[in-house]
Amino acid sequence: MLGTIVNTIAIVVGSLLGLLLKGGIPKRFNDIIMKALGLSVLYIGISGSLKSTDTLLLILSLIIGAIIGELIDLDKWLSFLGQTIEAKFKALDKGGNIAEGFVSASLLFCIGSMAIVGSIQSGLEGNHTMLFIKSMLDGITSIIYASSMGIGVIFSGVAVFLYQGAITLAAGFLGSILQDGEIANITGIGSILIMGLGFNLLGMTKIKVANFLPAIFIPMIYYIVLSLV
Repeated sequence: MLGTIVNTIAIVVGSLLGLLLKGGIPKRFNDIIMKALGLSVLYIGISGSLKSTDTLLLILSLIIGAIIGELIDLDKWLSFLGQTIEAKFKALDKGGNIAEGFVSASLLFCIGSMAIVGSIQSGLEGNHTMLFIKSMLDGITSIIYASSMGIGVIFSGVAVFLYQGAITLAAGFLGSILQDGEIANITGIGSILIMGLGFNLLGMTKIKVANFLPAIFIPMIYYIVLSLV
């Protein structure tokens, strides 16, 4: 859990620094920074998606996952959680969109390939290197996010802790089933979702990325079932 703990602390510290900078950054710089972030997130998503080797599984996982996510409407529940946080802490950040900051940052920090692979390595091998690198990247990103979106970003640290912590604890079981190529296929799906987030940040689309989250778990279930046959 060390890697996940460090990652969470990096997000919290970065968010606090971003909040300190918030009042001193002109709006036009905030806007261009968000566009730069959107392009960067899009690049990360495209790079990760190209590592997937099973296109058919990727497509089926996205379709099935999207149907499940739409039925549950994960986007609505995640937004509701963000709005609940916003209602409680609005007085601390009157100029920011707390719900948007929480949802956007949580999705970005949780669904990337480094979150999945790094957590598995951390739990299976005690190797925290990838999560330490992710901590540095997330810390820098949280500074920029918090300076633009406000205090909501800091609460994404809780989402990261719970998500990556769960994967780390389950790594002993998953590691005996998933091979490198299979992990690449899972992270490839996560990378496509990151692309969707990048398009949203650029203002090009309004994709409900959260409703696609079940797609990440479809190949995990497939490989587990396959290993039992």
